[in-house]
Amino acid sequence: MDQRSGCPINLSLEVIGDRWSLIVLRDIMFGNRRSFREILTKSEEGIASNILSNRLKKLQAEGLITKVDDPSHKQKSIYRLTEKSIELLPVMVALGAWGRKYLPVSKELSIRAQILEEGGSGLWDRFMRELRHIHLGEPLPNGWLSVLDQLQAAYESVVREQAVPRCP
Repeated sequence: MDQRSGCPINLSLEVIGDRWSLIVLRDIMFGNRRSFREILTKSEEGIASNILSNRLKKLQAEGLITKVDDPSHKQKSIYRLTEKSIELLPVMVALGAWGRKYLPVSKELSIRAQILEEGGSGLWDRFMRELRHIHLGEPLPNGWLSVLDQLQAAYESVVREQAVPRCP
């Protein structure tokens, strides 16, 4: 890889600093989207298929995701996060917190960021452990309470709340 400098921020941005790489990782990490079709069709931002294909290849080449054959269908693949990308979770939380503070975010699309920000590093550690289970096959203890399920339930709650008509 040609690099402009040895600056860690510059080097990080050379890997994940384009418009789509973090969005693809976000959708795999927080949306549990694992196939090309899921990532393509369920992204709020509407990524084009050729760009998605390019980013997935780039993320693989950088060691941020792996691609395995889907055992249920020969022509499908499943994308998995690697340890390298799972450890981006605190960066994602920081970006979400910054966006919530300074940008006009929507309540439903920022609730996950709010929960993670308010939950602190203990919640992040639990979520990273859960991601390691989902993507790397590491075991979870009995009675594990899913952070991913908690985040999804909060999102669905906000969507339901906003769908209820209110009296003026």
